[in-house]
Amino acid sequence: MSTSSFAAPTLVLTGSYTPDTGGDGAGLVALRFDPAAGALTVDARLGPVPVTGASFLAAHPSLDVVYSTHETESGAVSAFARHGDGALTLLGGPVPSGGANPCHLTVHPGGGWLLTAHYGTDTLCGSVAVHRLGPDGGIRELTDVVVHEGSGPVAGRQDGSHAHQVLVDPAARFVLVTDLGADAVFTYRLDTGAGLLERVATNPLAPGSGPRHLAFAPGGELVFSADELSSTLTCHHYDAGNGTLTARSTAPATTARDLVNQPAGIVASPCGGYVWLTNRGPDTVAAFRISGTGLEPIGEVPSGGAWPRGLILTDGHLLVANQHGGTLTALRVLDTGALAEPGPVAQLPSVVCALAL
Repeated sequence: MSTSSFAAPTLVLTGSYTPDTGGDGAGLVALRFDPAAGALTVDARLGPVPVTGASFLAAHPSLDVVYSTHETESGAVSAFARHGDGALTLLGGPVPSGGANPCHLTVHPGGGWLLTAHYGTDTLCGSVAVHRLGPDGGIRELTDVVVHEGSGPVAGRQDGSHAHQVLVDPAARFVLVTDLGADAVFTYRLDTGAGLLERVATNPLAPGSGPRHLAFAPGGELVFSADELSSTLTCHHYDAGNGTLTARSTAPATTARDLVNQPAGIVASPCGGYVWLTNRGPDTVAAFRISGTGLEPIGEVPSGGAWPRGLILTDGHLLVANQHGGTLTALRVLDTGALAEPGPVAQLPSVVCALAL
């Protein structure tokens, strides 16, 4: 994937855990990414913007608005208007998110609804919530909260449900929610008039797998799960007609042995040929070739820091948020789908997510 055609640097917004949420990050920090050089530079003119527990970010599909979680037990979400120079101003919030420890959010493609996944706590189950969005992208009323039920065999991690991601399928027909605690992906239909969720399918995954995040291949027929507790990558067939998943093949997330590994971020390539995921344990990013419904490992490189969590693809590179190492790194994607070794890193304490704007 050549970077020779890229011109102006890309604006990248990052989120981090702040001192009041167990980290030492500043909240939201903006950087400029130069893909030709593979360089990331903090843009001090644009912040930082103090946001408590900014563990995930999402952009509105048609407005210059960005949303952030506040991953605390009380749970909140905020909206920020983005200006021409990239600066952010608070548009609304923090407002209650509808659950405990919101860890992921997304905007429905129609632009009218914000969907938030809540990890919950040891005593509070995971859930998914819906907020109405105003014409300006601001967060309006909470219209629905669905609380999950379920558990798994891994003591201490699966004693109850823990929703970890909410995303809309490529056809914008169903909403999928991964639940690490229940070993399941729950499928919902969103009533875009009332903002209510109706469960249409429960997709059980392998016991003890702990599905964390999903990534769809182009076309939507295949979806891949990063299985945090079993340290695997699973390829599933997705039936867009009824929102069901059927596992086709599974591969180890890392070639490293004799250590505990927890996969986190996952990205599928726009060409449909590759999928990549971060490994918290060996601190690597692994690359796989998609072959039919199979998965072929094609390489694994250092992530450029410790505990790689968030992962995004932009400008022919994977940007990796290394939470414990406090670095954001860029890995160039080669034409084979393999990854080049990381170059210079940007120092960002407790960084956990990134969003290219």
